Amino acid sequence: MAATTVNPDLARARAQATFDPLQLTHFIYDGPEKTNRKRYLQNIAIKESEEQGFRRNAELSREEQYEEALRKSTYAYRRTAELGLKDMTDIYIFREPLFPSEPSPLGLHESMFLTTIQKLGTTAQKEKWIPLAKCLGVVGTYAQTELGHGTFLRGLETTATYDAKTREFVINSPTTTSAKFWPGGLGKTSNHCVVMAKLNLDGRDCGMQSFIVPIRDVDTHLPLPGVSVGDIGPKFGYGGMDNGFLILKNVRIPRENMLMRYAQVQEDGTFVSPKNDKLVYGSMTLIRAQLVGSCARALSKAVTIATRYSAVRKQSEINPGAGEVQVLDFQTQQHRLFVQIATAYALSIAGRASIAAYNRVSAQIETGALEELPILHALSAALKAFSSWEMAYGVEQCRLACGGHGYSLASGLPKIYAHEVPACTYEGENTVLCLQTARFLMKCQESASRGEKLPSFVRYLNNAKNVTSKLSQDFKLEDLVAAYEHRAGRMIAEASKRIQDQLALGLKPAEAWNMSSQKLVDATIAFTHAFVVKAFIQTVSAAKFEPSLATVMQQLCQLYALYGITKYSGQFAQGGYLSDQQLDLVEKKLYDLLASLKPNAVALVDAFDFPDCVLDSDLGRYDGNVYEALMEFARRSKLNKSEVHEGFYKYQKPFVDSLKAQSKL
Repeated sequence: MAATTVNPDLARARAQATFDPLQLTHFIYDGPEKTNRKRYLQNIAIKESEEQGFRRNAELSREEQYEEALRKSTYAYRRTAELGLKDMTDIYIFREPLFPSEPSPLGLHESMFLTTIQKLGTTAQKEKWIPLAKCLGVVGTYAQTELGHGTFLRGLETTATYDAKTREFVINSPTTTSAKFWPGGLGKTSNHCVVMAKLNLDGRDCGMQSFIVPIRDVDTHLPLPGVSVGDIGPKFGYGGMDNGFLILKNVRIPRENMLMRYAQVQEDGTFVSPKNDKLVYGSMTLIRAQLVGSCARALSKAVTIATRYSAVRKQSEINPGAGEVQVLDFQTQQHRLFVQIATAYALSIAGRASIAAYNRVSAQIETGALEELPILHALSAALKAFSSWEMAYGVEQCRLACGGHGYSLASGLPKIYAHEVPACTYEGENTVLCLQTARFLMKCQESASRGEKLPSFVRYLNNAKNVTSKLSQDFKLEDLVAAYEHRAGRMIAEASKRIQDQLALGLKPAEAWNMSSQKLVDATIAFTHAFVVKAFIQTVSAAKFEPSLATVMQQLCQLYALYGITKYSGQFAQGGYLSDQQLDLVEKKLYDLLASLKPNAVALVDAFDFPDCVLDSDLGRYDGNVYEALMEFARRSKLNKSEVHEGFYKYQKPFVDSLKAQSKL
């Protein structure tokens, strides 16, 4: 990975490490064998990307970004098949250097269209559609969000009315606000989509169901009769993705195009409802579970860029007359970045826990056991919201840590931010997801009050008493977990009490819920924060690290937990759980940890093992040759193709000449 010459300041920062970063890389990627496999696939992709001459996103117009993304997508699809890659991790690793923090127009075809059919289709439907989709005989997307409605699924207006005479569904967008809006790949790429629509049987609303709807001719790619479809225009980011709109007018599809594994409409129009309504949202739950790890990876990239650059950048003096120092020497920069390093590792481990929970519950669902489905839904929703909020804040902190250069597209940070922050609103708006999890937590609180058995990760609700913390200056990891669980337990109990108090005032249940909603969101954040802290600490404690690395990882766990206590100090102090003296100790220890971690900062981000091609950043280069790269980027600006821009002759010079002429009058 290293270049022949490495910036000496970055090299010195690297040499200060007290542990071997490769040990940590093996931990991140589940061992030496998988690490080598990752590097092997990435090196193939990097070499081929150079051979294909794929252009840098930062230097393309929006239209060029989409065309280049299509070129990359078809190339990646073909090469994935030629290389025989079937494991989803292998496929992701191979494609990442081709799409560094960039979307693929075929992304939702694989992540949502195929997945939804696999999760919700009958055996016959899967046998028909999956082979077609895998060879791109049909190219699909997932159309749920509408112009006027998103996360509130019951508010979606698209209708699917069954015609028993023809055994067809008639799909309609009855209003302007019912137009499907935002699905990736819908604007120009897809010829089919899974449409979420309100099932209408003889005037009876049977809830939201999934339907496979052809929208373009598979040969000519022209829209089919009754279909109005197109791109929604430029966005904050996602230039390579054709997010689209879709309006359907009396579009007829065969009865067999309703995905009927769980909910069915028989030929005579009889509706067979699913055992659990949440089963029809299985693909969405999967995406939420996966998003936790994606958010962790995005933050890992951003903090790698900012940390390496902070070791190269020199600015100001600490001791007058001693000369400029590395920005990383300043405590304020350490506080900004080291917390994000710790957060990236914490979210990465939470992402593993999220996927493990999804896989476990999915296996149960396959056998017909649905008991843990509400738990999975609540956990995946909360973790998706928490991780995307943490990531969005963290990436912006990394950009700010890079000063003015962080604003340049050459830094890679604006692209990471613009590509990743939509996670705060897609697959469920975060506040709404928190409130969905809050309903589950309120049920758990009721069960706790009755002394009933609780899911393992909320068992502390039985112990949410007004106790004081054992936290002392040695900051044992178990005491930190206890602090977070106490905070979550108390806040969940208080949110429940708030609802009861509102009911006692005479409010209806829905009104009482709304008047308690911010407290419910805060309680959900506290619950999720406790889950992440515990998962981070338990995983690190169980890992078989060499002593030098074990010390550093324990420091990271402490930093992550202590930063959260300082950020939410009022919540931890409420009820006298933490005293002022303990909070003072927390703050002092946090500052001590910044100093302790400083020699290992670059090694900790090197351990993420991102090739330069994946970071796509002139600031985050492994060799640290930042300024040379920035100047080269500047010289390539399209405005520099001519020494004098035509706008000078068209506008600037005539205007200046007119001013000169007027001044002579």
